[in-house]
Amino acid sequence: QVQLVESGGGLVQAGGSLTLSCAASGRTLSSFAMGWFRQAPGKEREFVARITRDSGSTYYSDSVKGRFTISRDNAKNTLYLQMNSLKPEDTAVYYCAASSRVLPSIISDYGYWGQGTQVTVSS
Repeated sequence: QVQLVESGGGLVQAGGSLTLSCAASGRTLSSFAMGWFRQAPGKEREFVARITRDSGSTYYSDSVKGRFTISRDNAKNTLYLQMNSLKPEDTAVYYCAASSRVLPSIISDYGYWGQGTQVTVSS
């Protein structure tokens, strides 16, 4: 098993930046492909970004492509999400998740989840 803890959320003005972190414990992060998801009030949880175990491949939702960057440091057992040019519609609880699949493609491929961190973007 792996335990995931997100941090770095907060309140930021539109156009600003935040970096989220996800610290893993219990098992080494390099065993998992990792993803970021978000959930806004009244909406379903949606995919944001994904990164493979060796950082060889990343994938983003259209809504964040070009603004967000997912990265990982397996030596530090930590996943990151750099968020630039934030918009009010980016407001949500952000979750990191771990998958045992090499290339997870759907939300149910992720078996481990953090508790989430709130990101609020003011206009």
